[in-house]
Amino acid sequence: MKIENAVVLVTGANRGIGLEFARALLARGARKVYAAARNPATVTLAGVQALQLDVTNAEQIAAAAHQAADVTLVINNAGIAQPGGFLAQDSEAVTRRIFETNFFGMLNMSKAFAPVLKANGGGALINVLSVASWLNGSELAAYSASKSAAWSLTNALRHELAAQKTQVLGLHMAYVDTDLTRGFDVQKSSAEDIVQRALDGLEAGADEVLADVLTQQVRQGLAAPRPVYLPPAN
Repeated sequence: MKIENAVVLVTGANRGIGLEFARALLARGARKVYAAARNPATVTLAGVQALQLDVTNAEQIAAAAHQAADVTLVINNAGIAQPGGFLAQDSEAVTRRIFETNFFGMLNMSKAFAPVLKANGGGALINVLSVASWLNGSELAAYSASKSAAWSLTNALRHELAAQKTQVLGLHMAYVDTDLTRGFDVQKSSAEDIVQRALDGLEAGADEVLADVLTQQVRQGLAAPRPVYLPPAN
């Protein structure tokens, strides 16, 4: 899919990776960019059309699909995280809250906009995932689980939407220098680099973009031989 002349909706577009997507899309010649955020007043980038959208709110998703009926590309970027492991006292509540945004928000956005994309010739979805799709430690346990589920969702959507010629791209990256990772003392990629690689991959027809070296290494490690338990033959 080509960005030039595309009509794009970006969730969580008021900051971080979402804001960088909006900037890059305008620079690449997108005809219109809907910049969606829970509070549209926080969208300050010139040249975009602010749109109120909480991806956990079914009514707002339906309203967005009606208002943005000309969309040809949806970027499911909105996401939340909270430190902590699964044995923490509040882990169930935290996990439910994170899944509502990171998994069910992506699912419901994809369902609402699939008919819109079909009506406009197929278009594409970009689902913003993570290297945490394949790793989980105690620091961000619920977040990692939600991204693993979102990766599975992305792979299923790719098959389900193939008949209507909708490209589905999963974007994976490790730490990116945004508000979400401000408290982590680790090496981080720039949001600009991640977004440029994502859009290059989209235009090249890719199914997945592994946007940094660490993510590429982890993905390759998944294919390495691992011990497997086989029950003894009777």
